[in-house]
Amino acid sequence: MPHPYVLLSAAVSLDGYLDDTGPERLLLSSPADFDRVDEVRASVDAILIGAGTVRADNPRLLVNSPERRAARTAAGRPEYPLKVTVSGSGDLDPAARFWHTGGEKVLYTTDKGAERARALGLATDATDIVPLGGDLDWRRLLTHLHDVRGVRRLMVEGGGLIHTQLLTQGLADELQLVLAPLFVGDPEAPRLFGPGGYQSGRLRLLETRRIEDVVLMRYEPTAPGTGPLSVAADHHWLALACELAAQCPPSDTAFSVGAVVVAADGTELARGHSREGGDPVAHAEEAALAKTDPTDPRLAGATVYSSLEPCARRASRPAPCARLILDAGVRRVVTAWREPDTFVAGADGSGVLAAAGVEVVVLPEHEERAKAPNRHLPH
Repeated sequence: MPHPYVLLSAAVSLDGYLDDTGPERLLLSSPADFDRVDEVRASVDAILIGAGTVRADNPRLLVNSPERRAARTAAGRPEYPLKVTVSGSGDLDPAARFWHTGGEKVLYTTDKGAERARALGLATDATDIVPLGGDLDWRRLLTHLHDVRGVRRLMVEGGGLIHTQLLTQGLADELQLVLAPLFVGDPEAPRLFGPGGYQSGRLRLLETRRIEDVVLMRYEPTAPGTGPLSVAADHHWLALACELAAQCPPSDTAFSVGAVVVAADGTELARGHSREGGDPVAHAEEAALAKTDPTDPRLAGATVYSSLEPCARRASRPAPCARLILDAGVRRVVTAWREPDTFVAGADGSGVLAAAGVEVVVLPEHEERAKAPNRHLPH
C-alpha cells in the first residue's frame, strides 16, 4: 500500500550518541542547524516521535518561524504539521507539551493502549487515537497516515528505537544525520541505532553540508527488498525506471519503458530503455540485461525494475523479456504497470514469471508516471 515519504532526522555525537545521561537535554546541533530543522519541519505534512522521546524530552515539536508558518497557511496547509507519536502501552502524560501545542495530533497504539490512553483523557477534539490491533504495525501505521490523514512527507525525529525499526524494516526513504563535534562516551546513554537486521549494502550519499561546527549528511537506502513486500529502495529504483521511460524515442507501435537491474546490495548493474541506441525494436529489459555479464553471480539475487510489466510475447525478437529475465537467473521483478491489450491481447508477463518462481511486485502508486510517456497510444 502507498506510504508517505519517510525522512529520518537525527543529530549524534562523534561516538554515535543521541544524548548523555544528565538531567538536561544535550544540545548537539548548532543554532543554524536548529533553523534548518525548522525549515524541514515546515516542509512536511507530519512529524513523528516515539513515546520515549515524549517522556524524556517533553518537546513541543513546532515550526518556530512565523514566516514559515505563514507560508504554510498561504499555501492552504495547516499552520503546523500533524504531530504523531507511537506508544504500545498508551501510557503517556496528559500534561506533556506535545498535547498542548501546535495543531492536530495522532497517537498510534495497540488496542489495549487505546483503552489506557482514553482513560487518561488523551482523546480530545485535537487528538485522534488510532489502535492498530494487538501489536504496533509500522506498515499499517504508514498506510493510515497516507490514506486517512493525507500525509505525503513524514519527518521522524526519534528516538533511536523508532529509527532502528523503520530502517530494519526498509521503510525509511532518507536519513538526515547531523554529526556534532563532541563525545559522550557513556554506555548508558541512548544511541541512534541499535542492533537489528539491517539491509545489506551501502547507502547512497545525497548531500554533505557544513553548518557552523556540525556536518549534515543525507543518505538514501539502495538495497532492494527480498520478497513480496516493497521497501523504500524499491520505490527509488522504480522511479528511476519511470524516468528512463521518458527518455525513449516516441513510437506509435510500441510502449516506452525503462528498466534497471540492481544487485542485492544496492549496486546498479545496468539500465536501459525502449529503442535505446537507435534500435527500433529494443525493449527496456532486453537493453539493460544485454549490458550485464551473464556469468555475474549477482544476477541470481538481483531485482529487475521495469516501468511496464515485462512482455510475455513479442513479434520483433525470438525471446520476450520475461524469458530473458528467467534465462538471466533473476528471481525478483518490480513493476509499476500491467501491460494493457494495446499491442498484444492477453499479455501476462507477470504470470509467466510467477509460474517460474519469480517474485513479481507491482507498485501501482508509480503507474501514472509509467503511463505518462505512453499517453499518445490508443487505449
